[in-house]
Amino acid sequence: MLRPDDLYEIVDQSVATGPAAAPKVMVHSLDGFMDAGQAGRVTADHLLEVLDHRLLARFDVDLLHDYRARRPEVTFAEDRFTDYNPPHLSLHLLTDDAGVEFLLLEGVEPDNHWDRFAGAIRQLVELYNVTLTVGVHGIPMGVPHTRPLGLTAHATRPELVTRSNIWDGEMRLPASAGTMLQVRLGEAGKDAMGFAVHVPHYLAENRFPSAALALVHAISAATGLLLPSKALLDEAAVTGRLVDEQVEASEDASAVVKALETQYDAAAGSLSRKSLLADSTPSADELGAEVEQFLAELNREDDK
Repeated sequence: MLRPDDLYEIVDQSVATGPAAAPKVMVHSLDGFMDAGQAGRVTADHLLEVLDHRLLARFDVDLLHDYRARRPEVTFAEDRFTDYNPPHLSLHLLTDDAGVEFLLLEGVEPDNHWDRFAGAIRQLVELYNVTLTVGVHGIPMGVPHTRPLGLTAHATRPELVTRSNIWDGEMRLPASAGTMLQVRLGEAGKDAMGFAVHVPHYLAENRFPSAALALVHAISAATGLLLPSKALLDEAAVTGRLVDEQVEASEDASAVVKALETQYDAAAGSLSRKSLLADSTPSADELGAEVEQFLAELNREDDK
């Protein structure tokens, strides 16, 4: 039977470990189950692009990944295949703008060995003296891109949740490796939290940098890490203008966005409401055709 430490390899032995190591935060973004607007993926890529970093450990993806369910890409060039792009799952050491080190776990969500994967993360949490883990991703919501993006916060202890969510109660959801990891870390007495940014559902399949920008700000506020965001801010401004142009060019898309703005504003103005959707929310069937057409037009514009 495989042990948790059979799933990963430490590639940099120079980093201080154990209780004597400086306390660290671990951010994780795992591609797989749900990431509307590519919010978690763009957040991880942004942090690796703008901050000094080095690879600490890599996971054995051959053990964890289902290649037939999520096939890697390869390029066909005239008469040969080139540029095979294998999946990865890696742990990096990053340094924020104040010189504080933290960890970033990014790559594909494991398809197999979830509990062993959680055991491996617990080992790495102990090894590098991680005091808090933070997971990030995006979820599609019936909200307009013209309003501030909301966040759903969750954590292993109530004290870690510093913002109110838009709903009460309980629901049963399909699990992801990231949500399972939070449960297992909580059971082990470790602090873990996460943020799901609310991405307009008509942009869920597109890269939406405003969502990553919201996640970067949320991570900074929750952890005290000084994370640069100008590149995301600039990209979000450009994307926002493109989306506005697409909306203005389509009467159907404009109607969808205006309806969502009305619902959002009505909900935001009611202290008792626990949902961003007003009672007059059009059904999915009523909005479906307009949303699909809008997404198709936006994708065609991206391909130009």
